[in-house]
Amino acid sequence: MPKSTRDTAAAPPRRPAGRRPGRLGYTGPGGGAWSYIEPPIEYRGTTVQVCGLFPFGTGASTPMIGVPIGRHLYTGSAVCFDPISWYTRARLINNPSVWIEGEPGMGKSTAVRRMVLGLTAQGVTPLILGDLKPDYAELVRALGGQVLRIGPGLDRINPLDAGPWRQVLDRVDERTGAVVRAAVTDRRLNMLVALATLIRRGPVSSDETTVLAAALRYLAERETDTPPVLSDVLRILRDAPADVRAVTLWQEEHDLPRFREETNGLHRTLLALLHGPLGDTFEGQTTTAIRLDTPAVCVDISSIDDTDELRTAATLLSTWSYGFAQVEAAHLMADLGLAPARTFFTVLDELWRALRVGHGLVDRADGLTRLNRQKGTGTAFITHSLADLEALPTAHDRAKARGFAERSAVLMIGPCSEQELDSVSRVRPLSQAERREVLSWSAPPSWTAAEGSGTVGRGNFLIKVGSRPGIPVHLEPTETEMRLGNTDFRWTMA
Repeated sequence: MPKSTRDTAAAPPRRPAGRRPGRLGYTGPGGGAWSYIEPPIEYRGTTVQVCGLFPFGTGASTPMIGVPIGRHLYTGSAVCFDPISWYTRARLINNPSVWIEGEPGMGKSTAVRRMVLGLTAQGVTPLILGDLKPDYAELVRALGGQVLRIGPGLDRINPLDAGPWRQVLDRVDERTGAVVRAAVTDRRLNMLVALATLIRRGPVSSDETTVLAAALRYLAERETDTPPVLSDVLRILRDAPADVRAVTLWQEEHDLPRFREETNGLHRTLLALLHGPLGDTFEGQTTTAIRLDTPAVCVDISSIDDTDELRTAATLLSTWSYGFAQVEAAHLMADLGLAPARTFFTVLDELWRALRVGHGLVDRADGLTRLNRQKGTGTAFITHSLADLEALPTAHDRAKARGFAERSAVLMIGPCSEQELDSVSRVRPLSQAERREVLSWSAPPSWTAAEGSGTVGRGNFLIKVGSRPGIPVHLEPTETEMRLGNTDFRWTMA
């Protein structure tokens, strides 16, 4: 008996024999394929915690070595990153440095505070050499570290202070001592020329630099337990001893008037440095020395007015010089077996504020900070934009400053504009997908955003290493981190 028409219409189409469904199911008539399947959220745990879920566990696709910096924006999996761990343990980068940039208030300092907190637990000593807001002082206090407050009427750092080098000289042989004294003199010269450049708002000539170097060597050869101060350099120029005049054309006694005439500009610069707006901050001995036997060190310069660019730049350069001198001395002591080996993480925030004040300061800052590759020191450079570096006075300075970003092994890019991404692409290539991702973080929120919903993109970063695809990560600070890093505390108090 033939089947009815109704029965024939109700029979489903038969799938071809042996055909297997694709990732989205069977396609074609009767297949019922899905057009889009949302990927499942990934969670991480130890083998003890998730062993019962086997065989659904899988290997992690994001780095698991370093400080837990946040969660992947798409998979929700944890992302671990800090420049020291990625350099020493993961071997993912060729030098322990990170360049962090993004719009104001989008979490740059929060990310660095997370690194500081995690690295301290690993035995690394963070050094925040110039905290302008301050962003890190409360965290360092909570960790039991040292906080110095530099500014008018507060702590003072002598730019010529050798720091712990005196301890090194007392415990090494004569040959090593000569090398140490030469290194101290070079660092003092670099710092003194930088301060002179700031005061002049212009470069120091090669002849003037030679005279300053001779004066510093003269002082170093006669140095006792007390390091020289800026007024000692001025006194040497006034007295014009034969050892200092020997580096000039005016070496004889009857040439003394010509020597003083040639060094008149340098004399005026030192007088302005001593008796001008920077005198009360830099003239005299260091009041409180940096101690590296604490969990962390923060130099708080927030008492300096934001509009006082000259004092801010001079203070930043001085604290960088003094802090890095401490690092070098600690490493030398370790090399000689006189102290345990140490690893440091230096934070250079608002880098552009020190560089744009005077010509040639990029070279000085580069000389003060270029030690992360060989000196066991990780570095975080923080700024708002690469365009900050374009505000420097000369093309040479601008090209040199871009080198800070180009030499950084990792770029952490927060919410920023399309023009900024064009600048970043000249340093590190970005795909169109990466550009769209970062630009989406800068999209304005709705005018009717609910109270407490936060700012769109805050805490989002793209971690970019070379030509590898960037890792989009979201950092959500804990309540403790928010309390110790609340830069809006005056608004919340009100």
